[in-house]
Amino acid sequence: MTKKQRAEFVAKTLERLYPETPIPLKHSDAFTLLVAVVLSAQCTDKRVNEVTPALFALAKTPQEMAKISRERIEEIIRPCGLAPRKSAALVNLSRAIVEKHGGRVPADFAALEELDGVGHKTASVVMSQAFGVPAFPVDTHIHRLAARWRLSSGKNVEQTEKDLKALFPRERWNKLHLQIIFYGREHCTARGCDGHTCEICRALNGPAKAK
Repeated sequence: MTKKQRAEFVAKTLERLYPETPIPLKHSDAFTLLVAVVLSAQCTDKRVNEVTPALFALAKTPQEMAKISRERIEEIIRPCGLAPRKSAALVNLSRAIVEKHGGRVPADFAALEELDGVGHKTASVVMSQAFGVPAFPVDTHIHRLAARWRLSSGKNVEQTEKDLKALFPRERWNKLHLQIIFYGREHCTARGCDGHTCEICRALNGPAKAK
């Protein structure tokens, strides 16, 4: 099976399993999504969704968030981990959005990546899910699955992103990114699949060899 054929099999299987792809992070607009994605660094979506209601009750716009003390935000988001760094980032990015972008989250990769606490992956999530711009955010989980399925031999997430973008149609990127995440969590976890256990791994890599 060629790499292109493997990609087509993956896309067809994921579409069958996950025809609908709700965004895991609860949000109401581009700003609340941006905040949730920043909080999700080294934290589960479940934990973020438990924390954000209290935070958004306090401040759900850049204007409101910019006025809250870093200490107050840190107190609320502590369960997400890295609270001192994340709270500073939320205050700083909110102020930048107000001062540089008229209080609206910029629909621009470069402008997003200039915000404190926002890297390429975070910017890609916001651009794809808030603004519908084709992007393929690659985290460590997608990086792992792309290697398992021999869709990429990239040594880092940047190369894996380039490889996946070359394999899949641009109009499929946004949905496929979420489908891979869902599949990885449910069927092809780091410890739950050895590269031969789940449906896709069995089809692409064959059954595990008997020891």
